[in-house]
Amino acid sequence: MDRARTEVVLGVSGGIAAYKACELLRRLTESGHAVTVVPTASALRFVGEPTWAALSGRPAATEVWETVHEVPHVRIGQRADLVVVAPATADLLAKAAHGMADDLLTNTLLTARCPVLFAPAMHTEMWEHPATRENVATLRRRGCVVLEPAVGRLTGADTGRGRLPDPDQIFQACRHVLARGAAPADLSGRHVVVSAGGTREPLDPVRYLGNRSSGKQGYALARTAAARGARVTLVAANTALPDPAGVHVVPVGTAVELRERVLEAAGDADAVVMAAAVADFRPAAYATGKIKKQEGRDPEPVALVRNPDVLAEVAGDRTRPGQVVVGFAAETDDVLANGRAKLVRKGCDLLVVNEVGERRTFGAEENEAVVLGADGSETPVPHGPKEALADTVWDLVRDRFPRS
Repeated sequence: MDRARTEVVLGVSGGIAAYKACELLRRLTESGHAVTVVPTASALRFVGEPTWAALSGRPAATEVWETVHEVPHVRIGQRADLVVVAPATADLLAKAAHGMADDLLTNTLLTARCPVLFAPAMHTEMWEHPATRENVATLRRRGCVVLEPAVGRLTGADTGRGRLPDPDQIFQACRHVLARGAAPADLSGRHVVVSAGGTREPLDPVRYLGNRSSGKQGYALARTAAARGARVTLVAANTALPDPAGVHVVPVGTAVELRERVLEAAGDADAVVMAAAVADFRPAAYATGKIKKQEGRDPEPVALVRNPDVLAEVAGDRTRPGQVVVGFAAETDDVLANGRAKLVRKGCDLLVVNEVGERRTFGAEENEAVVLGADGSETPVPHGPKEALADTVWDLVRDRFPRS
């Protein structure tokens, strides 16, 4: 194998979603990774060996008994920088959790000493079965990243949770795991809640009071948490972004809706990160018909009422012992002074403070900030990708979890 390139093993188990792994393979190879495909016998009934060989530029590794002198059941796993299994069926997850090794892929999983990522795909009933949930919990406790399946159309006429996440989103999760190298999946076993986007407060059926937030920073927080092994609930307000792989997305519109969904999800959460731009005010009255322009007359003033302070409410009413609460402060002037005051006022553990404006932060792919701690700490994060800021936030959150 060419050690000048990152070695990725793509395991494919026998589900109908096996055909989607072809797109994941294409993304991995086009981004410069050397990929060895290890399909199970059942997977080859859905996608044949020539397809895997053509897309990877390497023969697919299918049998323990092929090239025996190279000991493939040991070497493939030993040389890998990442093993990703997509789709991972209920059967494959059970075998991995119990250390079974009855084919080349399960042998590879036992010999791998690199990060391992599973992207499950199965019917809803199979995903929700206590045996599968326990197998997933076991794998996560061991440091494996097991993404949450997506919600959507399954085989036949069925719809529900169990759909393979979008291949591009699985690729993004792989990219993040590879970037962390040998760092452990340090959020495994944790449930985190992230809010993202900007709330919209309706004035009439066509107009609303809103803000410029795109949701990109919140989505980066959700993606990085999932890649670090967390179970992630993303409360998303009015975004146009694809669902991150392995993340449970809860769409909302207004600040009141966001409050309800965040409080609902926060009950068993280890951390709550409020990255959404929540409107401070909403119109006092809602016009059921479009407000018409009247010639020669100025419009009536729009009366506003306060929205609930979701961050302060979450920070002040923590139902889970040791829960870490993180807020965001978008400021236009006196950034740090305003941030410190807000940190005290809200009662959160960490506050991410950044300067915003019409051409700064909102909608951009990069960000810079200072993370203020209730313990008096300050952690500057230089200008860079929003994933870098997200990783810094999760590092600081992890360090504040109670020691077991």
